[in-house]
Amino acid sequence: MSRAIEVRGLVKRYRVKKRQGLFKSSVEVVEALRGVSFTVDYGEVVGLLGPNGAGKTTTIKILATLLLPDEGEAYVAGYNVVKEPGEVRKRTGLMLTVERGFYGKLTGRENLEYFAALYGLDREYADKRIGHLMRLLELDRLGGDYKLFEEFSLGMRARLSLARALLSDAPVLLLDEPTLGLDPPSARRIRELVERLAREERKAVLYTTHNMFEAEIVCDRILLINRGQVVASGSPRELKDRLPRLKVLTLVLRGGSREKLQSAMRDLGLKYEVSEESDLYSIRVHVKKPEEVFSEVAKRLISSGFDLVSARVEEPTLEDVFIYFSEGSL
Repeated sequence: MSRAIEVRGLVKRYRVKKRQGLFKSSVEVVEALRGVSFTVDYGEVVGLLGPNGAGKTTTIKILATLLLPDEGEAYVAGYNVVKEPGEVRKRTGLMLTVERGFYGKLTGRENLEYFAALYGLDREYADKRIGHLMRLLELDRLGGDYKLFEEFSLGMRARLSLARALLSDAPVLLLDEPTLGLDPPSARRIRELVERLAREERKAVLYTTHNMFEAEIVCDRILLINRGQVVASGSPRELKDRLPRLKVLTLVLRGGSREKLQSAMRDLGLKYEVSEESDLYSIRVHVKKPEEVFSEVAKRLISSGFDLVSARVEEPTLEDVFIYFSEGSL
C-alpha cells in the first residue's frame, strides 16, 4: 500500500504588496514553503507544529488541492494533488475552520445533508452516515437536529466541522487546529475521536496545533516547521532526546521584589524565565546538573530577601522542544 501522504520538496511563493509611503508600494515575494518533504502513513497521527506564518496552513491547503505549489510534488492516497485533484478530494476529509462555510439558517443536520448532496453521496448512505456522525459527536444530544447553526456554541461548531470532514469516510484527514478556542471538555472529545479514527479505522491524520500538551498526547510523530522548512521531526520522545541535555530547575519564591530577583539571577549568571502570580514568583532555570547549582541559587535568593516555597527538577517539555528548534532556525 502506498503512503497516505507523500510530500517532496514543496515550494510555495506569494507575491504581496508592501506599502512605501502614502502613495507608493512595491511587490515582495514571500516564500511560504521552501522545500518541505515528509510522509504520513495510514493509522498514524502526524502533528504539524510551528509558529504563526511558518507554512502549516499553506501545506494543508496544497494537500487539499486548494492551492497549487510552485515547485515539488505531493500525493494523497497515491494521487497527485495537481494532476489528479478530483481523486484526491474523494479521499480527503478537510477541517480548516470551525465557523466558515456553514449556513446559519440551517440546522446542523440540514447543513450536513447539504454537503452530502454537494459531495455526490447516495441519499440512503448519506442519511445513515449523518445519523452515525450526529451520535458519534453527540450533536444529536446537543440539539443539532433542530438548532440553527447560528445558535451553535463554538464547541458545537467544531463538532459539526469535524462531522463534515468525516462525511465521505475519507481515509486521509487534514485537520487544521481543530480544537482552537474550545473549552477543555470539547477539546478532549475531539482529541479522543481523532485517536480512535487513527487507531481503530486506520485513517491517516495530519494535525496542526499550537497546543503542545495536545500534540504530545495525540501525535505519533511531530514535524516542526519554521519559515517554510521542516526543522525537526520525530516522536515527542525522540525530539526531547535531541535537545542539549538540559533539565529545568523550578523554584517558587515568596517575598522580595522583581528588581532584587533580577539582580540576584544576574549575579549568578544564569538564564531564566520568571512568572508572577499574587505574591509568588516562579523561576525556571535550564541547567545540565540542577543538583549542583541548587544550593548556590537558593542561598543567593534567600539572602536577597526571598522565602523558598518549593523546588523541583523537570525534564524538558515539548514546549521547550518547540522553542529550541524554532529559535534555532531563525
